[in-house]
Amino acid sequence: MLLAKVATHYRKIRGTKTMKSLADAGLLDRINGSARLMIVSDLDSTMVDHDDPENLSLLRFNALWEAYYRHDSLLVFSTGRSPTSYQKLRNEKPLLTPDIAIMSVGTEITYGESMVPDTGWTNHLNWKWNRDIVVEETAKFPELTPQSETQQRPHKVSFFVEKVKALEIMSFLSEHLEKRGLDVKIIYSSGIALDILPKGAGKGEALAYLLQNFKVDGKVPLHTLVCGDSGNDTEMFTIPKVHGVMVSNAHDEMLQWYTQNAKNNPSIIHATERCAAGIIQAIGNFCLGPNVSPRDIRDFKKCNVDIFSPGHEVVKFYLLYERWRRAEVDKSEQFVKNLKSGFCLDSMAKLYGDKTEHLFRLWVDRVSSAQIGSDTWLVKFYKWELSGDERQCCVTTVLMSLKQPDGFTWVHMHQTWLEGSRARDQTAWCF
Repeated sequence: MLLAKVATHYRKIRGTKTMKSLADAGLLDRINGSARLMIVSDLDSTMVDHDDPENLSLLRFNALWEAYYRHDSLLVFSTGRSPTSYQKLRNEKPLLTPDIAIMSVGTEITYGESMVPDTGWTNHLNWKWNRDIVVEETAKFPELTPQSETQQRPHKVSFFVEKVKALEIMSFLSEHLEKRGLDVKIIYSSGIALDILPKGAGKGEALAYLLQNFKVDGKVPLHTLVCGDSGNDTEMFTIPKVHGVMVSNAHDEMLQWYTQNAKNNPSIIHATERCAAGIIQAIGNFCLGPNVSPRDIRDFKKCNVDIFSPGHEVVKFYLLYERWRRAEVDKSEQFVKNLKSGFCLDSMAKLYGDKTEHLFRLWVDRVSSAQIGSDTWLVKFYKWELSGDERQCCVTTVLMSLKQPDGFTWVHMHQTWLEGSRARDQTAWCF
């Protein structure tokens, strides 16, 4: 079993390194003990649907995560993208900030917004690896087309190759590199991409390493859900005691792997929904927690959900605000008053329907809260606004008062523009 192998190989890389990295990234301030849920998801065509121009399934997941999970769970992105390519995707899509990022097909692990690197993992991958030899041997195969320089990493050499040639080349390469003293892993995915990594690398190995280190510190997540769509994701599904979801749009190589290895495994499902919607479906299928995104609730008054959490309040508020500006709710003074904010009501009334002709979406990220009084909360989050091709972000702090059964009232708000993200037209920036 992969996890057992990792436990043996990483005895010298103690879990305290992971815990220290998490602490340096500020993540342990939010979670005491074990995470309630850890979602480990591929990005392209899994979390991100490139055929969904409005990113609605991703925005549905974002609202679900920030409303119900951010405060006590861990979000992990596991991608084949390099750090440069990953950051490019984050600038293009409304991705949340993950707690942990596994990049370059499991050859790099970082923590938090500051992307603190896991040096123990990096040192481990040096065993029987020589990038120069890999480059030298692969140059003998003209069928291999090198991927862009941004995709080439210290522990990853990547190519494009036609499927009909891939298996033959992989067999030859494995033999030649072994004769030269290397211990490598060759992964073919998406019907075109070929990656050569150290033997101990890969998305599955990286996840097993994280789980082993959590185990050393007695903080293994209560539930782990892995999510993928292509061949380089299959390793993650072999980790013991995890749930797995293949999104409905999974590639043939993953479906073939499932048929051969996991079709009788009740812990792995093939979703009927695409991408992030399939992840939400899996949360419900495995009963891992709430699986109705606040974006799917059209009338919060009629939704009998007994939730008094700052995260849920923030998500709900901005969804209502988005719908107001898109004219998706009826224009009424009562609606504005129901937002229970003591500021900007006149300004908001003037903005009704001003975004009906634009692509306009709001989402919040990194919601954190602290109770500072018997009925008072201080909440901090990153509020993002997309209008057409303009995208802005404010770091927002809100003072809230909770009066049950009426819920939260927003008492005070302070916003600071994220560097390089100031809106050109600030007259329409209300919240």
